[in-house]
Amino acid sequence: MIQRNTARPTRLVCFTDDGSNIDAGVAIFPLPDIVIPEWLSTTPWRKISLWQSPLADLEGDVLFLDLDVVITGGLDAFFDFEPGRYCACENWTQLGDGIGNTSVFRWHVGRNTHVFDDFVADGDAIEAKYRIEQVFISDVVDDMSFWPAEWCASFKHTLLPKWPMNFFKVAPLPEATRVVAFTGKPDPDEAEIGVWPVRAWYKKLYKHVRPTPWITENWR
Repeated sequence: MIQRNTARPTRLVCFTDDGSNIDAGVAIFPLPDIVIPEWLSTTPWRKISLWQSPLADLEGDVLFLDLDVVITGGLDAFFDFEPGRYCACENWTQLGDGIGNTSVFRWHVGRNTHVFDDFVADGDAIEAKYRIEQVFISDVVDDMSFWPAEWCASFKHTLLPKWPMNFFKVAPLPEATRVVAFTGKPDPDEAEIGVWPVRAWYKKLYKHVRPTPWITENWR
């Protein structure tokens, strides 16, 4: 997806604890070290480790993409937009509250390292106060800007037709959208085939998604 949606050379870096079966064109590094409570170690709070410096061999502006996003348009503009600043999606469920969603964000390695340092010093207290990592970052980062609203969409919160039309209409893909984030359920592979896994039977009355062909066209 990145190769199809960038016009200039772009390096993909993967931080992982299992580098097997990853394309040879991807730069692989171990997960960055962080002092983190065990019960938070597999949650989005792990992203705080990216705010340390040095960070592998990275420098300058770096764009982060969650694995469960679908890239549908050009990415080069994400590097040209307000360089040097921390940029994120305005969180779709908290519009106007100054909260950046970290599904798609860009940060400058070496700046705002207090985000990492403060969390390492007292992660339990920070989690208790903020609960969600992106709320913490949005509150303490020195300078934040939101991407243009049309660039990043939430499949569930901005594209999926409202009940009951989600039973009859396919989620549209606006022409200006560049990245679609899949927060919570359904995941891309589920929405692609029209499956929304739910446990409680009554949720099937309103949690529904029709097969979405544009996911197949772009998520490959």
